[in-house]
Amino acid sequence: MDTPKRSNGEASSGWTVPPIWLRLIASVSSMYSSCGIASSTMSPISANIPYSSISSGKYSHDSDDDSSSTSDSDPIDQRVSLVTEDTEVVDFGTAHQSRELRIGLDLSTDERDNLIQLLRLYLDVFAWSYEDMPGLDSSIVHHRLPLLLHARSVKQKLRQLHHHWSLQVKKEIQKQLSVGFLLVIEYPEWLANVVPIPKKDGTVRVCVDFRDLNKTSPKDDFPLPHIDMLVDSTTGHSMLFFMNGFSGYNQILMAPEDMEKTSFIIEWGTYCYRVMPFGLKNA
Repeated sequence: MDTPKRSNGEASSGWTVPPIWLRLIASVSSMYSSCGIASSTMSPISANIPYSSISSGKYSHDSDDDSSSTSDSDPIDQRVSLVTEDTEVVDFGTAHQSRELRIGLDLSTDERDNLIQLLRLYLDVFAWSYEDMPGLDSSIVHHRLPLLLHARSVKQKLRQLHHHWSLQVKKEIQKQLSVGFLLVIEYPEWLANVVPIPKKDGTVRVCVDFRDLNKTSPKDDFPLPHIDMLVDSTTGHSMLFFMNGFSGYNQILMAPEDMEKTSFIIEWGTYCYRVMPFGLKNA
């Protein structure tokens, strides 16, 4: 029987360490299902990252089966089994308005009580709807749309949508108008069409075809976090806490002078974004 090998080539007595990239994927994946907190529209904000999330037989060696070790196999054939845990729903709302968050059941009684107390103390930072979003102060950040020197504005002709999609788009536009995400605009220099994207719950996500605008906008080459540095920063920690911004793009306001560039057209009029929309080149 061949002796299993570690990923760095050293002999092992009966187990194989999976590649770091696979452990990372399993850990990140398990965050969405392990002990955490989430509203019905938010991802968990805390999660255990157990090594047991790697539960494929390819990484566990059974002394009765000498074929279970496949450390030299193609990474494409490796499989990850996610660890799922039960959660309970805790309602922080009132009799007239529900405010639900999910908490993992593996917490101790003291941990659960302390967590609920902490969440109740900072409940105002959570959002369940567009109305709960005050947005970020424009003195801190706002989104600009610089253009190339010889850029020319483009006006797309109105595309007709299927009647079913048209009604869904109208409903979403009215909702965004009511909460201040959109403004009615006249005589815009730029015009784009909407692209309805169906969602699993039967509603529609209204995107805008900003390809013409993106072609005339310079690329912002701001450095992004390096994945190796992010992985190294988790060393020595068994839990990872994170928060997912509700409708994150719409938290950032557009620079007033650049709102007109985000104009789009539908059957009922022309509108522009007051907040940063999805689909912009440097968003």
